[in-house]
Amino acid sequence: MSSEGWFPGPYGLDIAMGATVRTQRTVLAVAHHLTAVTRLNDVLALVEPDPRVQTVYTVAPSSVFSRGAADHLRAMGVCLISFDHATQMFWDLVLAAGDGALERLHAPILHLQHGMGPSMLGQRWAGAGTAAPRPVAGLRREAFVAGGRVIPSVIGLAHEDHKKLLLEICPEARSAVRLVGDLAWDRIVESRPLRPYYREALGVTDDRRLLLISSTWGPRGLFGAHHDLIRRLATELPSERYAVVVALHPATWSWHGRKQTIAWSAGGLRAGAGLLPPHEGWRAALLAADVILGDFGTASYYGAAIGAPVLLAAFPDGDAVPGSQAELFGSLVPRWSPERPLLHQIEARAEYGVDSESSVSRALRDRLTSEPGRAAALLRREIYRLLRLDEPLDDPTPDPVPAPRLLSGSSDLEPVL
Repeated sequence: MSSEGWFPGPYGLDIAMGATVRTQRTVLAVAHHLTAVTRLNDVLALVEPDPRVQTVYTVAPSSVFSRGAADHLRAMGVCLISFDHATQMFWDLVLAAGDGALERLHAPILHLQHGMGPSMLGQRWAGAGTAAPRPVAGLRREAFVAGGRVIPSVIGLAHEDHKKLLLEICPEARSAVRLVGDLAWDRIVESRPLRPYYREALGVTDDRRLLLISSTWGPRGLFGAHHDLIRRLATELPSERYAVVVALHPATWSWHGRKQTIAWSAGGLRAGAGLLPPHEGWRAALLAADVILGDFGTASYYGAAIGAPVLLAAFPDGDAVPGSQAELFGSLVPRWSPERPLLHQIEARAEYGVDSESSVSRALRDRLTSEPGRAAALLRREIYRLLRLDEPLDDPTPDPVPAPRLLSGSSDLEPVL
């Protein structure tokens, strides 16, 4: 490290100084938060094996959840540089799955959505100013236009409905929009035959039912509104009939801290619930589940689209964008009632069984992606077009999602092997 805090590495004018592999292009992956890191990992797998391409990571300072992204990237062992450093260089391509500060980067930018796509209104900030219409989360106009120019070269969207919504907000972006499908969803679909393997990894090797508790971040989500539900379910559901696993949104971990998040879950962990790490495992757990208690987050939506019975413990109806997939989700999936016994409600939903061809799952799948099963091919085509490189000759296929690993409730917080 130099006296100015500048690390030499596989980028910039000194790219060949210590190189073992002589690459031709350099891709900068911009992580705004931990949720974006997990989405970018899916996409980067399409290009990282190519010896012509070096990938470098940075964390944009525009999100309040950026700390979780930086910590996770360091643990991954990536080539990580500061955002200020990244703004002083030219890149062959920038990949981002969040927004903010991208106008400071010098490169063609491929901007992607994360989650199930734009469908919820953002929270209104506190302040003394007059209230104004709330933006659609993930589709703020200022994220796409700055200084009289559209920032991304390509805006990758999953569904035709998302394109229509974006163009209502930012009509100038029309020429940049591409329908690229949903790679995270395609990986889930590819992984469906591995359901027995995922159940075994979660410790369900018998005929017990697996209940997945899934919560998005914020006070509107399940954990924020009913954080005692984890303990109650782990305590009240008969352990000989149910296994309980919990998936909390990465932003909850990033904001409150790993130790605090586990401490708030400790009552459920002591009663036998398992807790998934924030970065991965939730997709495999969706496939392993027999019933899901969730909210308006992406994980619950994906679970219902797979065909798992879902019960909603939190859903802010007034925050769903009219006509969106979130509004459809809230209208099709039953709600948990705090006035009725928990066990009765969970068992009533579980009796429906996992049915990927139910009318509900088909309706929700149809609103996720306009290009089912094609995300890997479409995304790789755009990446290599922007890189000005010939695509590899093999056909890109989405990998199955990795097996889940539960965290322990012990003080050392180590993964349970």
